Amino acid sequence: MKVQKLKLYHFPATRSARVRWALHETIGDEFEVQALDLYSGDQYRDEYLRKNPNHNVPLLEITMEDGSVHRMLESVAMVEWLVESFPEKKLSPPVGLSPERADYLQMMHFGGTWMDMMLWQVRIHEHVLPSDQSDPRTIDRYRQKFVEEVEPQLKERLCQTSFICGDAFSGADIVIGHNVTWARGYHLCQDDIFHEYLSRISKRPAFLKAFEDARKFTPEVPNKNKLAKFSG
Repeated sequence: MKVQKLKLYHFPATRSARVRWALHETIGDEFEVQALDLYSGDQYRDEYLRKNPNHNVPLLEITMEDGSVHRMLESVAMVEWLVESFPEKKLSPPVGLSPERADYLQMMHFGGTWMDMMLWQVRIHEHVLPSDQSDPRTIDRYRQKFVEEVEPQLKERLCQTSFICGDAFSGADIVIGHNVTWARGYHLCQDDIFHEYLSRISKRPAFLKAFEDARKFTPEVPNKNKLAKFSG
């Protein structure tokens, strides 16, 4: 059965941007983007919560040709699903017991879990939580951990190859590349090697389309000291 329609619920420069990037890389422009204003609490509206109980973005709504609807909630799963569905795009090593495939999956999920978690801890404590809940120790701890543990692993790779998993762009670069842009917004990943890496990936037309609204993003949550619900 074929997919009839894809709809992405999106907020600029967040994790949904990596899915938007993957969509442009694979299917082109034939999908719908629904903007969701996280700072106004759109993610807590009853209609949206029925679709996504995690009250966040992205949400990818997949409508099949028989009218049935499937929803995906995890950004890295969405990227992986899209990349695997278009093998002719050559955005991942072929499925199989190869070292290249193992390395690719390792970096996809390193970006979506370990790296992402550290960046999120910095973000929520610096710009999301009310001041009486923010913990400077947590910020310092994860900033240090990121610099000492994450950056050296990425730098070692980028000193040897142009992209995260070799000399060819892959789905891993969608996840890691988005995280590097996120990190640089918090004055992490400042070495020239990261600037050069972003210079390479940001020339891709799909990247430019995915981040065309990035200027609308502001890290500071408005009126965060009056935050009624935790927007995590």
